[in-house]
Amino acid sequence: MTALVLVPPLPPGRAGDDDDPPGLVRLDSPVGRIEIVSRHFAVESLAIERGGMLPHDDQPERPDSLLDAARRQVEGYFGGVRTRFDLPFRLVGSSFQRSVWAGLLEVEWGRATTYGRLGGVLGNPRAGRAVGGAVAANPLPLLVPCHRVLGRTGGVTGYTVGAGVETKKWLLRHEGIAFRDGPVPID
Repeated sequence: MTALVLVPPLPPGRAGDDDDPPGLVRLDSPVGRIEIVSRHFAVESLAIERGGMLPHDDQPERPDSLLDAARRQVEGYFGGVRTRFDLPFRLVGSSFQRSVWAGLLEVEWGRATTYGRLGGVLGNPRAGRAVGGAVAANPLPLLVPCHRVLGRTGGVTGYTVGAGVETKKWLLRHEGIAFRDGPVPID
């Protein structure tokens, strides 16, 4: 299980506080450049470059001790020496999204689940599409392991991070998780 610490949302008016710009670091990885953003002592987002771009490419890095730790932990993940993360993070989303993201945190390294199973854990096994929407909105891919969710037949059905499905396949292979290409039924 991931040992991330959930930090409460910022009070109203603090989310866009220009006097305290967010921390920002970038690193290279086998799936492309990654940027990690923090604010008020918590990691708030992680992005993998898409089309050669990151969301904050126009801004300088603003490292701090939390982001230095996050960078080391993500590098350790790609180096195969870290299978869980230990960072404070802040997830901003609806209560349903946060419940899905909490369910993702229970999916350990080297294991996968399906959208339907995740919905079942939340009390509605028919909520696969809604779960898929919440998984796609995950602001902390890798840290909250949305790549470990497969279609009901074990197929890779989509991914909105980095280069999409190819990024997801790389991450699954990296963790030794078996999967099918596409939504092909199991015979």
